[in-house]
Amino acid sequence: MMIKAEGGTGMTGFPYGMRRRAAIGLALALPLMIVVSGCGAAKNDTFDLSAATPAVAGPSAGKRQLLVPDPTALKALDSEQILVRVSPSEIQYLSASQWSDRLPRMVQSKLVQAFENSGRLGGVGKPGQGLAIDFQLVTDIRAFEIDSTGGARAVVEISAKVLNDRNGTIKAQKVFSATMPTNGSGSEAYVKALDGAFGTVSAEIVNWTLKAI
Repeated sequence: MMIKAEGGTGMTGFPYGMRRRAAIGLALALPLMIVVSGCGAAKNDTFDLSAATPAVAGPSAGKRQLLVPDPTALKALDSEQILVRVSPSEIQYLSASQWSDRLPRMVQSKLVQAFENSGRLGGVGKPGQGLAIDFQLVTDIRAFEIDSTGGARAVVEISAKVLNDRNGTIKAQKVFSATMPTNGSGSEAYVKALDGAFGTVSAEIVNWTLKAI
């Protein structure tokens, strides 16, 4: 049943005076809402990694096709945050800075690009791209951080396994690591050092994998 009151009602059934007061209240609230939404947190500086162009020696593996699954990593590394180690048992994250994607996805993408840049494979790709796979490169990111415990330096360590996709056997496995001192103390200096250490590791992984398959 529609309630009637002095001043009449609109189509919604609410008294005109009540609707008018609500409209005024909404009009007063809107500017405040706009101001609040404009005061959000400042955007972080966002960084990417470079894809290596390895100098590859030896015969080509042009008939082989390689799958590069998403690398595994502990939760501390499986994010967009840039990790800084402040003691052997304590980690923090670089303030106001972040990767452009989750670190494992970035590592996977740059490894695929590095293999493509080598020009030595018949095909390389990620899961879901429809390749007829001969081998998989299974990786685990063990360290990807700025170590500030004894002078700031970038540390990258990745474990890799070459898996024969035809029979499920591991053909080769190795741990790759590299360190690089930081030239400065800001975010750009830290990321540049991490990018350099990763470039060394990814080039070594590409060369080693091509020899293994």
